[in-house]
Amino acid sequence: MAVAITSTSSKEQLLDWYYQIVLIRQFEDRCEQLYEQRKITGVYLHLYSGHEAIGVGALAALGKDDHVITAYRDHGIALARGVDANLIMAEMMGKRTGVSGGKGGSMHLASRQHNFWGGYAIVGGHLPLATGIALKVQYMEEPNVVLCFIGDGATNNGYFHEAVNLSAVWHLPVVWLIENNLVGMGTRIEDSSGQPELHKRAIAYGIEDAGRIDGQNVIEVYDTIRQAVDHAREHGPVLVEALSYRYKGHGVSDKQYDTRDDLVQELKTFQDERDPINVLRGIVLESYADATKDMQALENKANGVVEDAIKFAEESPIPTYEDLINNVYVNTTS
Repeated sequence: MAVAITSTSSKEQLLDWYYQIVLIRQFEDRCEQLYEQRKITGVYLHLYSGHEAIGVGALAALGKDDHVITAYRDHGIALARGVDANLIMAEMMGKRTGVSGGKGGSMHLASRQHNFWGGYAIVGGHLPLATGIALKVQYMEEPNVVLCFIGDGATNNGYFHEAVNLSAVWHLPVVWLIENNLVGMGTRIEDSSGQPELHKRAIAYGIEDAGRIDGQNVIEVYDTIRQAVDHAREHGPVLVEALSYRYKGHGVSDKQYDTRDDLVQELKTFQDERDPINVLRGIVLESYADATKDMQALENKANGVVEDAIKFAEESPIPTYEDLINNVYVNTTS
């Protein structure tokens, strides 16, 4: 599948993507503050800051009946899929009104309404599930695709090889999207992988290699994933690698970026020159010089949505004991 960047996105589409990227960034920034205030609790909080263009561009290429699954860096993907920010924030704070009833927390977001299946905390544990969902789609002769996000660190996991191999054997409609932010937890990709160009792993399984793309450019992500989705619907699995950079540590309590000179300099370069917001802002203004006020209005709108979500979450009730024991066993009496 030869990938060519062909998008002729309208001003309205570009501004919608800009809003989504800004919304995710503001949501994550406020989540970090709430974590520091202990209003969001848990051992880890994994932020999507720096990756926003991947989630927004990729999900824009899907239909509403297509399926999405990811790992624990899931808040931004949930927002891009259209899950209500109020319900996500309530889940972050462990409230009863959250998308998982306050029992999942930040790593276990899901929404059946949006065919968004998580949010999984086990590294690579969601990959066999993506294969299983795709098998169901194929078995039921549904015209849908599964988009599975994968962190670069998970590509050395056995789940990755088993899941991708079976998707190839069965010619399943899956797009495997690797988000390569260059550092798996604290280890450089070139120090953990014999083949650091992760898209080339497609060759081992005989599936389509859609190449390595700029994960900071939402238009390039959208065009590539749109073509990958079209291929997967008709011909089977595709593997894509998007280069990105996370702006925080593996989790917000990981302060490695503050102490390692190589990461500090690399981070500064990405934030100054390759930030997804700045990249898209430049693209918009190059074509639509009058869009500055539009983007400012969208930034204000995103800020309002996030603040409203925090208020909703803070005012929501905590789960009860009945909630705790609910959904543990199937009710066979009704």
